Amino acid sequence: MSLTVSNDLLDQAKAGEVDDAAFVACVRDSLPYAWSVITELVRQRDHTGAEFADNTVPPPDESARGQLLRCLASDSMRGALERHFQVRLAFQNCHRVAVFDPAATKAHAEFVTARSQILNQSPELVDC
Repeated sequence: MSLTVSNDLLDQAKAGEVDDAAFVACVRDSLPYAWSVITELVRQRDHTGAEFADNTVPPPDESARGQLLRCLASDSMRGALERHFQVRLAFQNCHRVAVFDPAATKAHAEFVTARSQILNQSPELVDC
């Protein structure tokens, strides 16, 4: 299961729309490793003013890797985090998360190309 959903949040979803703040809190609490990677990248990008910041360190274990995969493979989770942090997210392999300034369209477009994905490959990442 991707998220640990409280009864209150489940009731909210059954009754209609779920507000972003409640959903983001659910993601934060359910996927703490993914949350920590993304929040650190947001902090780094904000501090440096760069167009983007990215994580190149593999997760410490399969559980952490799974959190990143579940978080970034979900359109609803990714979208909620992008709105919450006011960034664009991108993802390569099983751990290279990138946080982009929304105005950095050229840098984002380059990051998500097939060329960039291929250049990011290495033998130690075959198993990720």
